[in-house]
Amino acid sequence: MDFDSIAVFVKVVQAGSFSQAARILRMPNSTVSAKVSALEKKLGVTLLQRTTRKLRVTQAGEAYFGRCVQALEHLQAAENEIATAKRNPQGLLRITASVAVGHSLLPALIRSFLKEYPEIEIELLINNRVLNLVAEGVDLAIRTGKLEDSGLIARKFVPGHFALWASPSYLQKQGTPAHPEELSKHECLTSSRSRGKPLELSNGKETATIPVFGRVAADDLETVKTFTVLGQGIGLLPNLICEEEVRQGKIVNVLPHWRGRSAALRC
Repeated sequence: MDFDSIAVFVKVVQAGSFSQAARILRMPNSTVSAKVSALEKKLGVTLLQRTTRKLRVTQAGEAYFGRCVQALEHLQAAENEIATAKRNPQGLLRITASVAVGHSLLPALIRSFLKEYPEIEIELLINNRVLNLVAEGVDLAIRTGKLEDSGLIARKFVPGHFALWASPSYLQKQGTPAHPEELSKHECLTSSRSRGKPLELSNGKETATIPVFGRVAADDLETVKTFTVLGQGIGLLPNLICEEEVRQGKIVNVLPHWRGRSAALRC
């Protein structure tokens, strides 16, 4: 439907003439007349009878005018509601994030967000599954790495990187490695997907591929972090989820100039 032509027709009837409607709408008279004519042609009826002195609305025009006014009022109300919602967002926001991010990064961020937008409600889906966002009604997904589905829109949320971490007690007993090659002599904690694979590190100038060994691997980075804090070995973890433990002195960065693969969070 051509809502622009409908709005012009309504304004002509309300104004009582094409020229007055043209002045109100700031359109040429010819444009106003053409839009009404196009609307009449589409409907197959005469809405307005024009004379040199007077404009008369036909019976069909009267009925159509009444419906159009109601429709335009509903559309205006809908636009007003959207404008209000944009100024004051409200409703339920469903967010999914990995367990590690959900436990470490999100609570403080969501707390600040809820202060800023008091009419928003949050439902969190904290898991490591790959979700079908549309099917499961998820509005926002926070994950690490590259976006696999090009049909989604990604924004870099927080830049980060994987680094090596260990507890002071572990380093006191086992020593602190000075070079990546020394990691092969240490217990290394990794994710289940990385178990049995060599560790790839880079310092920006050179790379190192080191075969590592560890008796503990987990499919959840939060669990890997817990074992790292307990002194079970050197863990490869995103720096983003280690900030609180670093502040508390529970873990320290090992080989700080060397990093693992990128861990930029995307949403």
